[in-house]
Amino acid sequence: NVKEFEYVSDASGIIKKGIKPNFKTLGRRLGKNMKAGKAAIDNFTQSDIAQLEKEGIYELNLDGNKFEISLEDVIITSEDIEGWMVASDAEITVALDVNLTPELEAEGMARELVNRIQNLRKDKEFEVTDRIILTVENQLAINDAISHFKDYICAEVLATELNIVDTLVTGEEVELVDNISVKMQVEKR
Repeated sequence: NVKEFEYVSDASGIIKKGIKPNFKTLGRRLGKNMKAGKAAIDNFTQSDIAQLEKEGIYELNLDGNKFEISLEDVIITSEDIEGWMVASDAEITVALDVNLTPELEAEGMARELVNRIQNLRKDKEFEVTDRIILTVENQLAINDAISHFKDYICAEVLATELNIVDTLVTGEEVELVDNISVKMQVEKR
């Protein structure tokens, strides 16, 4: 789920590009200057690469000779910055921050709980409008989710009460993510 969307006109802070010569096309154009051309391309800065991508051509000055190179004369690669997933197509770059904060992990666990509780409601053939009392056995892995998202969980599953107990004798053992299981009891109110 996307929490925030930001439009930027310059992706240089999100993506690092690399460049190397495409010897097949560039070799014909540079001929004996190929070695110097490769060295010049290897020294391109991020702004040089951006200029070539934007304008489609770049002028190389090699030993007093000027050569125009185009996008087909080079191979441009992208490196993701750690913690981001980046995809580019022509002039559009999309970057997703994939770092999980404790708050996001708790929210994900709350969603997992809602899903499993809804499945329990369905298995018990409750009506969509039936209010429930939810009892959950205390489990360290879900404590943050319940403490931060109790209202969300109750609203989604129509729980009028959500009780956490140390030991739950009756109830259903429910498997969550990462092999975490918790015992729950769902009763009609």
